[in-house]
Amino acid sequence: MAVTAVVYVNGEPGPQAAPVLDHVDVAIAADAGFRLAARLGHHVDLLVGDLDSIGVDDLAAARAAGIEIDQRPPDKDDTDLEVAIDHARRAGADRLVVLGGAGGRLDHLAANLAVLSGPRLDGIEVEAYLGEARVDVIRDRRVLAGRPGIVVSLLAWGGAAHGVSTEGLRWPLESATLDAGSALGTSNEFVAETAVVSVSSGVITAITPDVGSIEVSS
Repeated sequence: MAVTAVVYVNGEPGPQAAPVLDHVDVAIAADAGFRLAARLGHHVDLLVGDLDSIGVDDLAAARAAGIEIDQRPPDKDDTDLEVAIDHARRAGADRLVVLGGAGGRLDHLAANLAVLSGPRLDGIEVEAYLGEARVDVIRDRRVLAGRPGIVVSLLAWGGAAHGVSTEGLRWPLESATLDAGSALGTSNEFVAETAVVSVSSGVITAITPDVGSIEVSS
């Protein structure tokens, strides 16, 4: 059975974008992501990070609730998201859902995307809900939920992605190469309720900028 981990990061998914998850095995708040979990009414098993953003009252609430806390020094090499991912891996997660992480600093958003598409998450299915956008990280094959006319962009990370093929998109790709730094896969469109994207080597992100009108139950 798949083990699903949810990580809450500072910032919010749009009110219509956050998915309804049937089952969560471990829920981790990365620093001020604890506030997002609280606003959504979601239980948190673990709070991690340097805790420089959570606030005194929220930290006290976490402690009062008996939530396990892994506090790290501010001068650390890993981001709070990376610390949370390491905990998810140790919990045996093979699916990771990230909520939040948008609406603040651009460098933080870029760093989060880099981490989610990086080797730390090899072998784990990754999806993230950042503001109004959904990000699916594709290392092999993924079926994406959509709706005709909804925009989706396919971008390579960490080097060229080879053998990229799609079904259910307006401009199909067949065993194509997407180079990192190229915008070739930008602004494609769904032509059906789902699309299939596969890659033979490399990593791509499928970014759906507006998922508010899509059914995202998982």
